[in-house]
Amino acid sequence: VELTLMDKWILSRLNSLIREVDGDLNEYKIFEASRAMTDFVDDLSNWYVRRSRERFWGKGMAGDKEAAFATLYHILETMSRLTAPFTPFMAESMYRNLVCSIDKDAPISVHMTDFPVCDERYINAELEQHMRDLLEVVVLGRSCRSESGLKVRQPLSRMIVSGATLPQDLCALAEDELNVKDAVFTDDTTAFMTYQLKPQMRTLGKKYGKLLKAIGEKLATLDGNEVVAGFEKGELLRFELEGTMVELEKDDVLTAPMKKPGYVVATDRGVTVALDTNLTEELLEEGFVRELISKIQTMRKEAGFEVMDKIVVYAHGNDKIQDVMKAHEDEIKSEVLADEMVLGETDGYVKEWNINKEAVTMGVKKL
Repeated sequence: VELTLMDKWILSRLNSLIREVDGDLNEYKIFEASRAMTDFVDDLSNWYVRRSRERFWGKGMAGDKEAAFATLYHILETMSRLTAPFTPFMAESMYRNLVCSIDKDAPISVHMTDFPVCDERYINAELEQHMRDLLEVVVLGRSCRSESGLKVRQPLSRMIVSGATLPQDLCALAEDELNVKDAVFTDDTTAFMTYQLKPQMRTLGKKYGKLLKAIGEKLATLDGNEVVAGFEKGELLRFELEGTMVELEKDDVLTAPMKKPGYVVATDRGVTVALDTNLTEELLEEGFVRELISKIQTMRKEAGFEVMDKIVVYAHGNDKIQDVMKAHEDEIKSEVLADEMVLGETDGYVKEWNINKEAVTMGVKKL
């Protein structure tokens, strides 16, 4: 099967884990080995499986889907043997379900199998490091979204990352995970950070006493990044106020870093992520579509429909939402397995929703 980037990463993580656990157990480091396995299971469930959900649910058994199942099976079977000394009964249950149920010639117990051996061919240390960097960016991006109050389903135009770099294929993963159109990696923070400028009373009081208030007002209108950059070059800041030429040195101005309006910023361990929270009409409409798909999926579940059941979607009582549904009909129908969309009436399982402060009544009916 053809392995994807995510498959190659998790297989690298698995073999690195086997090597680490084997080394720890040889030195009787039980806690360190169990902690490493816990961290791996967290990466497996919260990143690999979650990011591969669309592959698992794909139609048929195409190469991409087969690779996902084959990789996950290999990992779970290996983990049943790796965890056997730590959780003997759970490992035995996993092994019997995974192996004995399909291979009648397999040993009847996980405790009669060999302990896993690391296959160095699968280890890609660079890929593992890149993925760790990506996960750090994602955590900071989620923190920004939480602070802004914007749901993950609301698309944003861009994310700016400083202090980290990622290969292009991982950039696409970050964009998809955080629902941003473009991820920009740069050490130039002037796009989202500036400086608040205030007069230094101690040095300017005697010099420009009566003009202090006016100087403060003037500084508030200037570009903080440009002023600080000029000071770093040894330049003076000059401007005229009320017929007086004001000349300010670096020590005459108090500077404090601050984020620009329309950005939310999070920093940790030298990495900074800034989300551009300015929303265009196109982004808002796309956010509505994502919310609608989520609500319809919830209604499918509440109505007791099977995963592959085809449905009819209904909407009534809100022209704005009905217009959005009509404009994005094909996308919505594809995502929720709907063969038909009926606007202006409801039928089947009906529920009222408030989507981004827009009230609407929706219905789903199984075909």
